[in-house]
Amino acid sequence: MAHKYEMRERVDELITHFWRNGYLTLSRKFGKYLPEPKPIGGYSVDAIGKFKKKYVIGLILNENDIKDPQTVAKLNFLATRNTQNREVRVTLFLGIPAKMIYEASLLIDKTVPEAKNNIKIIPLPN
Repeated sequence: MAHKYEMRERVDELITHFWRNGYLTLSRKFGKYLPEPKPIGGYSVDAIGKFKKKYVIGLILNENDIKDPQTVAKLNFLATRNTQNREVRVTLFLGIPAKMIYEASLLIDKTVPEAKNNIKIIPLPN
């Protein structure tokens, strides 16, 4: 299990990726100034961002999450969300330890086609 400090660094890395893609961070875990994101459908997420009318959910998976059979259901649920008022899909940015990218891509291949198109893998330092 990653220590709180390691998780904070991973969330920081995810937020940096949000910024590089033009997203404004609305909420994040381990932040000083922003609130923690509320669970979505009972699933805990690490960050939420917005660019114009597009939303993005940031989720960090560790080795245990990637091996957990329940993770596919979680990814299917989160990656098929729509924004509240329009038929715009929410993008899911998945923070994955760099050494687990291949395993994560196999996991994403098991998701439903609508979800697969909305998931972007973000390699994080190990």
